Amino acid sequence: MSEARERLAAARFLLVDVELPEEAPADGDSVARQLGLEADDLDWLGRTDEPARADFLGDRAGFVVPVVHDDRIAYIHALVTEQFLVTVHRGHAGLASNISAQLRHERPPDVVAALFLLLQEALATFRRAAVQDLLLVEELEDDMFQERRPEQVYRLSMLRRRSALLHHSLLPYLQVVDEVFTRRMMNPSFPEERQRLAQEFQHAARLVLANIESLQDASRRAFASYSSLAAGEQNGVINRLAIVSTIFLPLSFLTGFFGMNFTYLTDELESKVIFWLLAVGLEVAVLFVAFYVLHRTRIWRRLRDED
Repeated sequence: MSEARERLAAARFLLVDVELPEEAPADGDSVARQLGLEADDLDWLGRTDEPARADFLGDRAGFVVPVVHDDRIAYIHALVTEQFLVTVHRGHAGLASNISAQLRHERPPDVVAALFLLLQEALATFRRAAVQDLLLVEELEDDMFQERRPEQVYRLSMLRRRSALLHHSLLPYLQVVDEVFTRRMMNPSFPEERQRLAQEFQHAARLVLANIESLQDASRRAFASYSSLAAGEQNGVINRLAIVSTIFLPLSFLTGFFGMNFTYLTDELESKVIFWLLAVGLEVAVLFVAFYVLHRTRIWRRLRDED
């Protein structure tokens, strides 16, 4: 902090990245005051649980930018003027190394161009996460048609929850940034080059948001596919139960009916011929009728086609 403060006071062009501990201290000066930025409207810089922000504060602009890091959403606080760009984040956000590499290759002409490079790279983390999860959803959907397993539902639920987290984190940020950029671009004093950078950012933001919405649609479609497969298997089970019922329900009725001890059965039907006709012949006839019904309704063929 002390070295960054000295350089901020002397340098004309400076990029500062501040990594704070994960756990915020209970008291102490704000990050802005430790850096020598004695402005009352900079208390938000480095503060935990700060919502998405995009504000122009006179000769400076402040942003709270969401970034996808591993499986979580981190927030980078950015403060930019014509002389410096300060980024503050808690824990490792995984973006500083990428920005450093791009700065060496693209060589932005000023600090504002470096800020837009930071904003574009933050969008790229959302794009990469959305595309990666979209491919996972499509792989799961293909596996479902090969073999349906219970753990696929859990993985789909996690991917659907992740898509909702990406959308919930990015949408408020894009709304506030779009409002600020649109208002600034309507100002005639806004430089043309910065208007171009803002338009490129807005175009990229719409594409990333479309990728996340595609991920949400794909996860819903995968859940619908899983439900359809489960319903198809249940239909097969019901058809098999229908076959068993068609065969055995008449037989159960006959055995139950002739197993009753009423007078006619016990006194009149005493010969073996009548017994065999009733006990065997009638049940064989019922089986033939049941098989004929199954053949006419083509239940056998439907089950074979499903298999």
